[in-house]
Amino acid sequence: MEKKASILMQRYELGRQLGQGTFAKVYHARNLKTGMNVAIKVVDKEKILKVGMIDQIKREISVMRLVKHPNVVELYEVMASKVKIYFVMEYAKGGELFSKVAKGKLKEDVARRYFQQLISAVDYCHSRGVFHRDLKPENLLLDENGKLKVSDFGLSALPESKRQDGLLHTTCGTPAYVAPEVINRKGYDGSKADIWSCGVVLFVLLAGYLPFHDSNLMEMYKKIDKSEFKFPNWFGPEVRRLLSRILDPNPNTRISIAKIMDNSWFRRGLVRKSRVIHSEAKEPAPLDADAVFGPNANSSSITESKQELAKPSSLNAFDIISLSAGFGLSGLFEDTDQKKELRFTSNKPASTIISKLEDIGKRLKLKVKKKDGGLLKMEGSKEGRKGVLGIDAEIFEITPLYHMVEMKKSSGDTLECQKMLKQDIRPALKDIVWTRQGEQQQQEVGQQDQQIPHVLLPQVVLPPDS
Repeated sequence: MEKKASILMQRYELGRQLGQGTFAKVYHARNLKTGMNVAIKVVDKEKILKVGMIDQIKREISVMRLVKHPNVVELYEVMASKVKIYFVMEYAKGGELFSKVAKGKLKEDVARRYFQQLISAVDYCHSRGVFHRDLKPENLLLDENGKLKVSDFGLSALPESKRQDGLLHTTCGTPAYVAPEVINRKGYDGSKADIWSCGVVLFVLLAGYLPFHDSNLMEMYKKIDKSEFKFPNWFGPEVRRLLSRILDPNPNTRISIAKIMDNSWFRRGLVRKSRVIHSEAKEPAPLDADAVFGPNANSSSITESKQELAKPSSLNAFDIISLSAGFGLSGLFEDTDQKKELRFTSNKPASTIISKLEDIGKRLKLKVKKKDGGLLKMEGSKEGRKGVLGIDAEIFEITPLYHMVEMKKSSGDTLECQKMLKQDIRPALKDIVWTRQGEQQQQEVGQQDQQIPHVLLPQVVLPPDS
């Protein structure tokens, strides 16, 4: 018997689920009036209230209403009920740019074309006072015609996010793509930080791997801080010069977007147009993001005034939107490719997580040492097959009430580490791990999303010889 279609607010027919995270699910949907395909991100209000992510959701709403550009995923409307928020967005078939890079490096002219579109989108965003702060291939989508679309504004910062010194002070983004000044937490110019990330993206497109990579996160930070990387031998002199200026560790001397757009390598093959012409359709009335969380929100309240969805010039790529990266902070354990890492998220304070890890270490007769930056080093007392087993546990703060923990082998035997993580440590962590209501604490690893949470960890592509 065919399952009856679910109708949302008498406006959309919900289809298959495209993705799921701790706070949201994304569905393919169809506008009942126009027949247009869309993607709808459904956010659970209660869950984001519990972990203090209201500001992030409000920011995402505000930012996406400001940005209207051919190379940016468009938010059509936002609806709200007492318990859910519904983002109605572009949908298409192209998927992530990362899936192309995962197969190997791109040809120079193809990489340049994507980079040109990325810079066009970022330049436009910056002109509206919007900084993305998490640019990477996983957040770059393609429509069915190969046009690039920037997605995932969950970490974006509006000018209001700046302090009196005019600098942003929240550490966001994925380490491998993040600028040195962001990592140093000294305050930074959002536009210059985005330029750095664009440079890392360009390097990845051309090389097929990251310029800054190391199994040790602190070592990777050091490389980023010094802009310590090597060009592959197939990089030509022009693109080397451009990347050297983009990946300048000093934000004050880093090349500007205007100069990137004037660069001879960048301009090659660029179709000469007047500055991007945006839709002349009537702008929707400003959306009050606060209303989404207001007490009067109910199943019939549509918090966006743009009632009619005009069909865009083309159906744009939107296979897995910001959920899989932005809200893909799975509360369940994740083993990466059956290797030596274990990741989990927790809604407990960092002090509680540390105490729990110390207790586990004591029970397993491991020496536990606290280091700076939320790092705990756990070491065995006996020599194993390949020396003393060492495990690093690193705690990342997403919000004061929401953390992610990564545990991985630092020394010793991989199989021994795997066994300890799965059989001893994993079960002992049950009471501090975030779980979705009504779901089991653990699921088969094979069912987990392969995407690593974008707030903290990159989808690492290592060079060929690693």
